Amino acid sequence: MSETDTRGTLLEVRDLSVFYGKVEALHGASIRLDEGSIVTVIGPNGAGKTTMLSAIMGVLPSVGEIRFRGAVEHSPEVETMVARGMNLVPEKRDLFGEMSVEDNLVLGAFQRYREGKRDHGTTLGEVFELFPRLQERRAQLAGTLSGGERQMLAVGRALMAKPRLLMLDEPSLGLAPLIVREIFRIISELRSRGVSILLVEQNARAALQVADYAYVLETGEITIEGPASELANDPRIIEAYLGLGGKHQDALAG
Repeated sequence: MSETDTRGTLLEVRDLSVFYGKVEALHGASIRLDEGSIVTVIGPNGAGKTTMLSAIMGVLPSVGEIRFRGAVEHSPEVETMVARGMNLVPEKRDLFGEMSVEDNLVLGAFQRYREGKRDHGTTLGEVFELFPRLQERRAQLAGTLSGGERQMLAVGRALMAKPRLLMLDEPSLGLAPLIVREIFRIISELRSRGVSILLVEQNARAALQVADYAYVLETGEITIEGPASELANDPRIIEAYLGLGGKHQDALAG
């Protein structure tokens, strides 16, 4: 897929499996994400959602085929996927607490700088426009930020690499409902700016509201898929994830 191609399939994963020793944590998962879309993967704790993202990014070895921007990989290398335009914001956020907000952000542009691109100043301005709170805190140590600010910084740092595909692992985890709404507003805004998003979430209600297409992952396998608006009205999803008596309701916030 060329740089100028704005539609079509950006990511296609076929029969992806991941093993921890002899235990299969992900079994034959296949997903697709079109350019300019938000796709979400929902499911209970321990279903294999983080495992799937880590395998696509190349953090974990895997079996299966990962096609990104037209190039096929089998158990890819992280550096290859980053250089091709993929970035992952992990659940733990992995910030450098003893460095300032601004220095954490600039580090996110390292790969582009190494490739000879010197546009990080412009990109920094774009991130500050998206996250005014980070601009206010630019000199503050990352380790002193609130949970919501840390999540904003983690997303902002990933955006410094100017990714074509941004993968978010549980961005609302542990955040207050008001901050969760802000994070999901920003996710919608990113799509309008041309960033495609693969979103892993336990907050099924918020994820289905923002996504175009959704997959349900349970015990390592994709069990349901379809347009997000249809899944939001699917009795099986409502019972398991959205209804007041839902068996995974305790994992939802906001």
